[in-house]
Amino acid sequence: MRQETANSAREPLRLLVVEDSELDFSMAELTLRRQGVQARCERVESAAQMLEALARGGWDAIISDWHLPGFSGDAAIRLGRDNAPDLPILIVSGTIGEDVAVAAMREGADDYLIKGRLARLGKALENAIDAARTRAARRLADTALRESQAQLQALSAHLQDAIEAERTTIARELHDEIGSGLTALRYDLAWIERHPGPDASARATQAQGHLADLLQACQQIVQNLRPPVLDSGLLPALQWQVTQFRRRAGLPVHFDANRTDVDAPADTALIVYRTLQEGLTNIAKHARATRVRASLVCSHAELSLELTDDGVGIDPGYWHNTSSFGLRGLAERARRAGGLLEASRGPGGGTSLLLSLPVDAPAGQPA
Repeated sequence: MRQETANSAREPLRLLVVEDSELDFSMAELTLRRQGVQARCERVESAAQMLEALARGGWDAIISDWHLPGFSGDAAIRLGRDNAPDLPILIVSGTIGEDVAVAAMREGADDYLIKGRLARLGKALENAIDAARTRAARRLADTALRESQAQLQALSAHLQDAIEAERTTIARELHDEIGSGLTALRYDLAWIERHPGPDASARATQAQGHLADLLQACQQIVQNLRPPVLDSGLLPALQWQVTQFRRRAGLPVHFDANRTDVDAPADTALIVYRTLQEGLTNIAKHARATRVRASLVCSHAELSLELTDDGVGIDPGYWHNTSSFGLRGLAERARRAGGLLEASRGPGGGTSLLLSLPVDAPAGQPA
């Protein structure tokens, strides 16, 4: 349906009139003109003609007689609802009792009028169009809500699975790395205790090696849980991550920022860090890019990170794929923080990832 109301003078309404009487059709047209409704009407009188007209589209409303030779108003309503569910339908009939009128409304008609008493035709048409727009908007909102709920349910299930997987990984690392290392260290120390003398020096050196391995394993576990590099500040952490990506993926990455120092809250800094991490991971896995650019911009009230590449571009259906959790999970974290994460295809190809988060006057001087 178009956005103009029934009494709009900018563009005539397109009305599909299901009517077997040429005289009644002309009377309806004349009545609408007298009531100031600009409309282009097309008459059909059979199911086949109505289906053909509906297939062409572009209609604002359907006006249908109730009694038609070989056709009927209730059949016309069903055809309209099945093929153009957003179109309002008015029944205009010479003989229609209360029971028939109620049946028509149950079938999906928006209103009914009696031929010869069309004083409210224009107003009824306008009201029906407004009501149809409301129905269409509500259905779109309901569909969006159901999709959002499905995505949130899938994301929630994924997060639970991820938590359990992370717990399993940490437990395995503690058992395999820390547990076995502590056991070996205990044996070394017990041996040294039982065998004082020159040989103890070599065994002590071995124990120190086990201790160094333990420390490294602990640092790796801590880094997986929360990157310690963030303790040095957001900007150094992002620069470190870009450097690591260059070495790992072998891709040229240009990183710039409009400040030499960024004082962001811990939660905000972690979202930015994880977004860059996920974005670079996706580029390495899927983009087939040759150039990557990351930009951090801080203003008095907003912090934004933009990551672009010249690769194949993000799949348009990514955000609706219930099995895609990386960026969608970060988008939900950004939303909870009052921000926004968007990914789109660039005009010349590739992907543009943009994260925007509110901040309180970040510290630092312009670069």
